[in-house]
Amino acid sequence: MNEEPFEIERGWLSSITRVDSPNYDARPPGTEIDLVVIHSISLPPGTFGGPYIKQLFLNQLEMGAHEYFEKIASSRVSAHFLVGRAGQLTQFVRIEDRAWHAGESLWQGRVACNDFSLGIEVEGTDQIPYTDEQYTELCRLVKTLLEYLPHVTPNRIVGHCDVASGRKTDPGPYFDWDRLRTDLAL
Repeated sequence: MNEEPFEIERGWLSSITRVDSPNYDARPPGTEIDLVVIHSISLPPGTFGGPYIKQLFLNQLEMGAHEYFEKIASSRVSAHFLVGRAGQLTQFVRIEDRAWHAGESLWQGRVACNDFSLGIEVEGTDQIPYTDEQYTELCRLVKTLLEYLPHVTPNRIVGHCDVASGRKTDPGPYFDWDRLRTDLAL
């Protein structure tokens, strides 16, 4: 896979799949993006590769496809990016807009992390290691974001568990933070 940073045009990464989610809004005026939140997701839980994450982010989840979907039927969520198991990248929300990914959250005394963060979903669970392809593309994506967003620094790349402590555990114990830092050469 290519390791060069992505080009960004009007808040969208070029050369990756773009799917416009309706689940976003404007950030508060004057808000700087200074945090990246890494999540994990699989739908249904523990299942990879289906259409359901995209459907969830588009409010088009096929309710009859799995009993779990009834539990999340009213969810209106999105993320800026999704890294699939084979490393495929999809962007759902423009960088400058506020995606609805972190929910009730707190980071270093600031609430409502969606206001000042980007959300990256990595297809996975707390119980299964992530793939080499995912780390390669996640690293490439994060390098691009570090260049593009001057207020995002390496110590401001955190897990969902860090901003929603006690409520969320993702990206989980199998996410290799040391590997990400090494790959980023931090």
